[in-house]
Amino acid sequence: MNVKPVIPRERANRDVDESIAYYLSEGSEQVALAIIDSLEQAYAHIGRHPATGSPRYAHELEIPGLRAWPLKRFPHLVCYLEHTDHIDVWRVLHGQRDIPAWLHEPDHA
Repeated sequence: MNVKPVIPRERANRDVDESIAYYLSEGSEQVALAIIDSLEQAYAHIGRHPATGSPRYAHELEIPGLRAWPLKRFPHLVCYLEHTDHIDVWRVLHGQRDIPAWLHEPDHA
């Protein structure tokens, strides 16, 4: 099996940092650590099976190849594109947000 490296963009890393900061501000270090574990599992999964993510937003936004994979136990989506040599993670967004609007924020290019 070919495992592709998962490379988050700067904006995706900031999304993760903001989520961790939120959980820490709510007084739950255990939950903050759990979201990190869940994200690592999601990255490992999409590195092995990139085609399993939902193409829903690719159709909505007319971005060919865009996929989203949910985190286990958290309402977040990893939004990514598969390239021949790696997985390009655009954003890690809370599923209750307006995903199309958030994906169009700067920092994609």
